[in-house]
Amino acid sequence: MENELTIGNKNMVSLLEEQPLSDLIRPLSHEIHLFDSYVAGTMHIKDETIFDELKEGDKLLLQREPDNKFDENAILIFDGKKRRVGYIPEKDNIVFARLMDAGKYLVAKIDHMEEKGSFRQINIGIYLVDF
Repeated sequence: MENELTIGNKNMVSLLEEQPLSDLIRPLSHEIHLFDSYVAGTMHIKDETIFDELKEGDKLLLQREPDNKFDENAILIFDGKKRRVGYIPEKDNIVFARLMDAGKYLVAKIDHMEEKGSFRQINIGIYLVDF
């Protein structure tokens, strides 16, 4: 077919059969920095060994928690192994919650980590992943 979408000598359907869709679109996506914040609630994490494994530059996953009884805009933060790290602070989360509820994909990246007495301060950047 003259009008079919191809890469090299393969059409898109054959490429999808050979590898996952996420691998194909990853080069087409880019991250737009939206805001700098921090991880709230780190002192409530029972297994503190998770913090020993985190490092600056790590990507963190964000997930809405609309059933949170304290904050209807709550956004959980997980590490790459899907372990809970904390929350986006309530004072910062309303716009991000609305974006996520509208189907936008947001991630965070660790900018800086520091131990401060009994808790760890984790500064993050929040990014919109655009395709």
